[in-house]
Amino acid sequence: MVYFVGAGCGAPDLITVRGAKLLQQADRVIYAGSLVNPALLEDTKPHCLIQNSAKMTLEEVIASIVEGSNQNECIVRLHTGDPSLYGAIREQMDELDKRSIPYEVVPGVSSFCGAAAALHAEYTLPEVSQTLIITRMAGKTPVPERESLRRLAEHQTSMALFLSASLAKEVQNELILGGYSPNTPAAIVYKATWPDEQCFRCTIETLAQTLQEHRITKTALILVGDFLDSQYERSKLYDPTFSTEFRKASKE
Repeated sequence: MVYFVGAGCGAPDLITVRGAKLLQQADRVIYAGSLVNPALLEDTKPHCLIQNSAKMTLEEVIASIVEGSNQNECIVRLHTGDPSLYGAIREQMDELDKRSIPYEVVPGVSSFCGAAAALHAEYTLPEVSQTLIITRMAGKTPVPERESLRRLAEHQTSMALFLSASLAKEVQNELILGGYSPNTPAAIVYKATWPDEQCFRCTIETLAQTLQEHRITKTALILVGDFLDSQYERSKLYDPTFSTEFRKASKE
């Protein structure tokens, strides 16, 4: 059986209980290189075959899975964060479907969750933003025109940008041209939940400068939006004057 497991965003204890148990049972682990905390691999069986997919092509990954499957192994394909976000798992699943090899997907904690936790932030604040856009700046991997950063910026909502730290100047320009004010709050979270995590607050206008000053070009999320400010409305969920299915509003 093959399991696509989300390793979480860095800290080894942020993998799910299910994912951790599968790692302990695995006969073969193919992990996503430096993006996965190596501490997670310490819980594997003594004779577990461990392979670094950073040095492998898709064809080589599939060949290894096929080999293990033919030997009735428990195979864990260990991806960073949650495998459904920038994990390139669809192409792997399609190849397994062609070969009638069964698999399951085990979700994980994405780095956009870890980044918000590091900043003590909430993406969805009443009267500020009720939408989070997860996207990336177009680079070697193109982005559909309808999803260009400039067009998405028109919404001026909360935004988490993956894989874009090396293109900070372009990110900054596209966000401003799309409609964000230059002084809109922004933040950079480097290696969220890892031991060497770093957080930097800035504005869109100073985004590129901040990244340059701290020599960050990868393994970082860029967060943008007024949710990073301190102004917001109190939630109705716990408002004493607001009735819910479980609680009646007070008369005051």
